[in-house]
Amino acid sequence: MLKKNEGVDIVKELGGIQTVEDAQALFEQRLDAEHLSRIRRLSHPEILIKIANAIAMCDPGRVYINTGTDADREFIRQLALNKGEEAVLAMDGHTIHYDLKEEQGRIIDRTYYIANPDEKISSLANKILRDDARTVVREKMAGIMNGATMVVGLYIRGPVGAAASNPALEITSSAYVSHSAEILYRNAFDDFEKEVERLGHFYTNVHSEGLNRPEDLPNARVFMDRSHRTTYSFNCTYAGNTLLLKKGNHRFSVDKAVYEGNGLELAEHMFITGIDGPDGRVTWVAGAAPSGCGKTTTAMAGNHFVGDDLAQMWIDENNSVRSINPECGIFGIVEDVNREGDPMLMDRLRNPGSEVIWSNVLIDEDGVPHWKGNGETLPTRGRNFHGPWKKGLLDAGGKEVPISHPNARCTIASSALTNYSDMAEAAEGVETRVITYSGRDSDTMPPVWVAKNSDHGVVIGACIVSAATATEVGATGVKRAPWANAPFIPGALGDYMKAQFDFFGNAAIADNKRPILAGLNYFLTHEARGGSGSKLLGEKKDVKAWLGWLERRAHGDVEAIETPIGFIPRYEDLKPLFETLIDKEYPKELYDRQFSLYIDNILARNELQVTAYGKEENIPQRLFDVLSEQRDGLIDLKNRFGPIVTPDQLLEG
Repeated sequence: MLKKNEGVDIVKELGGIQTVEDAQALFEQRLDAEHLSRIRRLSHPEILIKIANAIAMCDPGRVYINTGTDADREFIRQLALNKGEEAVLAMDGHTIHYDLKEEQGRIIDRTYYIANPDEKISSLANKILRDDARTVVREKMAGIMNGATMVVGLYIRGPVGAAASNPALEITSSAYVSHSAEILYRNAFDDFEKEVERLGHFYTNVHSEGLNRPEDLPNARVFMDRSHRTTYSFNCTYAGNTLLLKKGNHRFSVDKAVYEGNGLELAEHMFITGIDGPDGRVTWVAGAAPSGCGKTTTAMAGNHFVGDDLAQMWIDENNSVRSINPECGIFGIVEDVNREGDPMLMDRLRNPGSEVIWSNVLIDEDGVPHWKGNGETLPTRGRNFHGPWKKGLLDAGGKEVPISHPNARCTIASSALTNYSDMAEAAEGVETRVITYSGRDSDTMPPVWVAKNSDHGVVIGACIVSAATATEVGATGVKRAPWANAPFIPGALGDYMKAQFDFFGNAAIADNKRPILAGLNYFLTHEARGGSGSKLLGEKKDVKAWLGWLERRAHGDVEAIETPIGFIPRYEDLKPLFETLIDKEYPKELYDRQFSLYIDNILARNELQVTAYGKEENIPQRLFDVLSEQRDGLIDLKNRFGPIVTPDQLLEG
């Protein structure tokens, strides 16, 4: 069990500020009159002491208290430009940020949970003992902001007033990080203390980019102190390592749900979108996928956009599952974003009227961003994440440098999107009736299938397997990606899995409001289904049809074919959905290729999971029971029909 406030609070010890009186004395010494007046609008002792200790430890040249006004936002944006962290582009409101070419993703090898002795940490994560972390933070962060401007922001991860929102401090010397926070999160200066009192906690994030030199990157670290819900990040600039409001605080939210949620709360790596159904019905869907595996595309396929990356979920007093997006913006991968697959996002990226921070794309000589897979004519020269670039440029290892990095991003407010839903700011959240799990699976699972019950649904999430993407530095190959959330699960996987079983199987959820749990996979390739080539067996836009079918299945409007892994669609239900939702013919031959069960592949996947989870401690027996039931059913099918079983054979029984 995770213990809160266990062990020394590192920033408090290194800063030396123990009382509100000490904090106020430091503010009077270090803040100018304007910002002293701002911080005096706050009175919560723990908040003031935390901010004061960050100042004392990092020793900035100036402290800027960001209250979220238009003037504050403009100051931060201009500071990013003045420091060279961003540069203006041709389109009004657009800027470009480049990370070091050696830091184009999360530095998972240098990211650690600060652990107390005998504290359980996820087997998929790194840990550092508290005393060792204190030594490193003292060595690397003491005085790290000398001469720099520290920006202090007070944010809420979720709508003000929501049951599952989380207040958080973002304290940084990077104007780019602060600028990104202003787009991606709700500045809640005026409501912050009220929300802290209501919810009983807040998170703290302390970051400095240091001197931002390649030689400093080996010494870059991201530390997450679960006991004191404080992150430390230094000598790095990529937002996944620095904007700890995002995945750093998501980890704390996972902890909170697992160890304090009592089966009534979850924190998930999920999009949230609303799907239009018959007769004006809107059905809300939340779905998990590893970073770089199509979450934004899937979220944008909905009619009512709430979020593309994170979800806080809870069971409300009306016995339904509710979801909110902790964020109010998109930090989205742009590779392969184009007008065919992502028309609404492209409209906002290619037309004026929106503030956008680009990162690690190519900027041509006219100040226009370009990226791989945008469906447009690409320039042959410009500047990108590698520096000056021209087509055919080779890196030091002799490998051709792509026009943009695979993890190049755009940062944009959700409200800029044409399918943005006002429900994104509703404190009551959205009633969630469909949960999906997916990854980059080229050869095993069908495009969509629905679990037989909540336990089977939890197992779908537990058994995601996905090709590695460029979101993590050094990641390669195909690997397990439980719930697409594994990198952000701080504690034991068995604890997290139990929380999933407890939540989705909770008797507090009314039967007529219980979500269906489903697998989603639009990465099947031709060569995996009897053809040739690695192109997708279908198109990205097909996800609209899969979501449309799930919407109808959630309300009992369509029947399905039962299989050992769950329920798959009937052809007669999918064909009209393709025609009405995406104006596309859907031949029976394609349906058969996509939804035939390749038994040996699925059995191998099943065995992979049994073996892997068999090495973990305290995994709920329900997982193994479900996998055993599925294995027996698949073997029976293979004995009757052979290694490839078609939907028609399944209907025969």
